[in-house]
Amino acid sequence: MRKILIVGPSWVGDMVMAQSLFMSLKAGGECEIDVLAPAWSLPVLARMPEVRRGIVMPLGHGRFGLGTRRRLGKELASEGYDQSIVLPGSFKSALVPFFAHIPQRTGFRGEMRYGLINDMRPLDRSLLPMTVQRFVALGQTRETAAAPISFPTPRLHADSANQAALRERFKLDSARPSIAFMPGAEYGPAKQWPPTHYAKLAHLLAARGFQVWVLGSEKDNAVARPIANGNPSVIDLTGKTSLGDAADLIALARVAVCNDSGLMHVAAALDVPLVALFGSSSPEHTPPLARQVVIETLRLSCAPCFERQCPLKHTHCLTGIAPEKVLAALEPFISSSSSS
Repeated sequence: MRKILIVGPSWVGDMVMAQSLFMSLKAGGECEIDVLAPAWSLPVLARMPEVRRGIVMPLGHGRFGLGTRRRLGKELASEGYDQSIVLPGSFKSALVPFFAHIPQRTGFRGEMRYGLINDMRPLDRSLLPMTVQRFVALGQTRETAAAPISFPTPRLHADSANQAALRERFKLDSARPSIAFMPGAEYGPAKQWPPTHYAKLAHLLAARGFQVWVLGSEKDNAVARPIANGNPSVIDLTGKTSLGDAADLIALARVAVCNDSGLMHVAAALDVPLVALFGSSSPEHTPPLARQVVIETLRLSCAPCFERQCPLKHTHCLTGIAPEKVLAALEPFISSSSSS
């Protein structure tokens, strides 16, 4: 059985999309897959049955730490991996597989890392416009990767025991249907639908009998606060859950409303219906990979700019999406005929 070490990405959404690669590798033959990844991602990896284990990368995003990478590589050398697939394009991300003496080290041509990557692949962005396609292509041979890439969609498995514990812990009303809001975006405010818009949508949904769970990290407290203020139907859970907890709660929701963010990809992989709001980014590049999804984007002439902050100082690409428009997009998922 082949043993494969994946050097995983540093963003939540990318880690979810990487599951398509893991699924493709498993479909291609018996193999064991370990993933070298940030500690925060381990709960996500635990919900992927294709992954044997997650291995913590002890260095934070952006830190070089040559000595730490060398020591970790030497520790992993005893595992006898046959191949490593390096998803990030940085020089430092290729060091651990090199120090682990893994014979085949696959990755795209990125920063100068010849020798560290000995199975170097060119990246044709026109052939592989989506991030998920690029990940899956690295798991294929050079010949098969030269054709347009099809891929399985990520599917995370929720933890039912943890779901029950979370309902009890937060005193969540199981008799009242819930809608998950994920108003944050780690990348920057140019990807965030205004909190005032989320707040108005929450009031519209409360009038329809729904409770709203606002999910995200502690960094999202500021955007969650105005959504919850003055609305007893909104439960602000930002900063109160781990990433795994958030995933299990999203899986309980009737539908999710979110920016283009990591939690958007988590919701999609849990097969939860969702309305995704795109501003500075492009749904052609990183779409939610779900069966039931509505994408709201205005496609202004200045978008997508892919900037963290709006270069024009107005963020019209998001402020122009009215709460009433999002409610209309939600209608097929929340109408009484679809509530069973």
